[in-house]
Amino acid sequence: MDLVSGGERFALRPATEGDAEAAANVWLRSYDAALPSVRRAHDDDGVRAWFRYVVVPECETWVAEDGGGALAGVMVLDEAGIDQLYLEPERRGHGLGDLFVAKAKELRPGGLELWTFQVNESAHRFYLRHGFTEAERTDGSRNEEREPDVRFVWQP
Repeated sequence: MDLVSGGERFALRPATEGDAEAAANVWLRSYDAALPSVRRAHDDDGVRAWFRYVVVPECETWVAEDGGGALAGVMVLDEAGIDQLYLEPERRGHGLGDLFVAKAKELRPGGLELWTFQVNESAHRFYLRHGFTEAERTDGSRNEEREPDVRFVWQP
């Protein structure tokens, strides 16, 4: 599916085995840029292995590929909604995240939920803009990072 964001064309498609390393690298760069104060639960090699052996082969994983063939973003869906949504840092704020959320709503028309860290205020603004509402805040004791988080929900 070709989509246009910020004047640039992207192919939004299911991830393949060959996308695992590039998708992991997008995740790593995005996480480090957006969440510099949040300790990662796994090192770079652990994240790459997680993408190679779990995320891409076992999860519903979508990628956005730019016109040059580079991955610009990755989204992972679970039964409840968006499990992961990460963009190359320079792609943030140009509409690519909007395309991913629209795809998630299309694939989960009954509603979505997601978690984000409390410190990630830009993500909060993004999801609120897309019709999500805050449903719950926790102390982070249930996530690997032990970072306080927020659950957002979207109902059509």
